Amino acid sequence: MIEWLEKSGLIPEDKVIMHSCYEARKEKYKDKVWTVKWEPWDLCGSEVVLLEGFNGGFATEYLKKVEG
Repeated sequence: MIEWLEKSGLIPEDKVIMHSCYEARKEKYKDKVWTVKWEPWDLCGSEVVLLEGFNGGFATEYLKKVEG
C-alpha cells in the first residue's frame, strides 16, 4: 500500500454507510447499511473496499463505519 495513503481501518464484516458522494444521494442507497467484504487496497491513489451487493471497489473516504 502507498505509504502516504490514509488508512480507514475498515476490515471485512464491518458495517458502513455511504456519505458525501453521488451514490449516497440516490434513493436506493440512502441510509443503506453495507457490509465490507474485503480488506482495503490502493486503487490509483485511493483506498477502496469491496461492499457486499455493490459492484466494484468503493472509496473508503465516502464510507462511515456504523457502530453497534
